Amino acid sequence: MKKRMILGAVVAALGLAAAAYAAENKFHEAKPGTYDPAKTFLVGAGWDSGIGCPTGANVATYPSTTPTGTYTDPACPTGDPKDKHNEGLILAKTGPTSNNAESYVELKDLKGVTPTELGYDLRKPGADVNDPRGSHCGAGSPMFQLEMQNGDVYYVGCNSPAPTTDTAGNGWQRLRWGGSSPLQGYLNGVTLQTITGQIKNAYIVFQEGQDTGPDNFGLAVLDNIDVNGQLVGQGPNGKD
Repeated sequence: MKKRMILGAVVAALGLAAAAYAAENKFHEAKPGTYDPAKTFLVGAGWDSGIGCPTGANVATYPSTTPTGTYTDPACPTGDPKDKHNEGLILAKTGPTSNNAESYVELKDLKGVTPTELGYDLRKPGADVNDPRGSHCGAGSPMFQLEMQNGDVYYVGCNSPAPTTDTAGNGWQRLRWGGSSPLQGYLNGVTLQTITGQIKNAYIVFQEGQDTGPDNFGLAVLDNIDVNGQLVGQGPNGKD
């Protein structure tokens, strides 16, 4: 009987360990795509080399043709160590917001994860998400969309709710929600509250077109997408 009890305890412990591993943050891929059922071709999404937030990037001071040093934007002291081409993510919607189309990026391998921190680096000068220069930053674009296992859906927009931290660089801003503070989002797009539960599917969507101010850009460049401190700053194939 005693041996059976010990064996049962070991099996139970292994089961708990397996469950914990299954819910571990294994986020390593951000896959871009578009929803455009009417084939308007007014939305686009994709990773491209040379447009991300530089972290230790090689530079060659003119007229040198070989690297003479490195450059890091102050907003991005850390980045995705797997990103070797300084990739950035473009999300765009051309024309009116009312067009039934959107660009997005799917955040992979987050099923079962409880979110505590979200964020990304935004190509935008200054330290104010409402600054009209640079990438668009609205309530609906770029916006985290978290579909939870219990059926709830939470939304965290670029400027609504306001980021917990906004770190300014020379041409970038590092935006983070949650972390040392409770992570909040709009439940079903209505009520702002602390996000609870485990993720089923997660996306960043871009739904606002060129008729939404204050910038009317209809475009944003992101890098170093952050889920619970894990950064992804490159495309699914590790190149543009």
